[in-house]
Amino acid sequence: MPAFVDHAHLLVRDLPMVSSWYQRILGLSPIETGQSGTTLGAGGRPLLTLTTAGDARIGSQRGPGLFHNAFLLPDRTELGRWLAHAAHAGVPLQGASDHLVSEAIYLADPEGNGIEVYRDRPRSDWRFEPDGTVAMATLPLDLQALYDEAPKTGYAGAPDATTLGHIHLQVSALPEADAFFRQVLGLDLMATYPGAHFYASGQYHHHVGANIWNSRGATRREGLTTGLADYTIQFNDPARFAAALAALDRLEIPVIRSGDRARLTDPWGIGVTLVA
Repeated sequence: MPAFVDHAHLLVRDLPMVSSWYQRILGLSPIETGQSGTTLGAGGRPLLTLTTAGDARIGSQRGPGLFHNAFLLPDRTELGRWLAHAAHAGVPLQGASDHLVSEAIYLADPEGNGIEVYRDRPRSDWRFEPDGTVAMATLPLDLQALYDEAPKTGYAGAPDATTLGHIHLQVSALPEADAFFRQVLGLDLMATYPGAHFYASGQYHHHVGANIWNSRGATRREGLTTGLADYTIQFNDPARFAAALAALDRLEIPVIRSGDRARLTDPWGIGVTLVA
């Protein structure tokens, strides 16, 4: 895919507890550990960094920030295996949906950061509209059937092929989100719901979601705030990366360049790193 989200960074209050939870419940493995932070991943690929700071303010659930980080498993069998593990561990779930393009289970970490664990249906099963968008819906997912089909051989952690399939943000306004993700970063609008837009490259259903369900008109995040500190967008297409940098320069959005990396702050006060 020409561009995609591949890493997220959360600022948390209790680093040891939250890190342990992601390892125990999601099965992520430590990749790098320091006094003030831990990077977790699967198959040696970093997916999530956790850091802490004593002077961080508690993030508002009604302000801009994270709606959920979405961890993509390779197939339905692995999704069922994870569901069985979560059920046996007594993890409270917040919902489960069939989105036509995917099957998704929702929960939150101990500090309230949203999580989606999902698997994609084969792209041959997706239905694309004439305008290039993809048909998506929110239908009930039969968790009992998924559990019944799952192997009961135990959970050995997140499969090596696990990725951060997408990130879903709370934003202040959708026209602002369109301007940033489409006009600046060059992503395509792939689907719309009431109060939410979904953006991607390579005809994926979405790499970034943006909604105003809890955060319509909210002010920009300022200072150290718990929750989503920043996220990384990887560009596999050098031309798209160059176009994004040119758009940032044209709009006079401050950017810190370091080799093939560019760091900036999105319109809602969340850090973004662009990597070529």
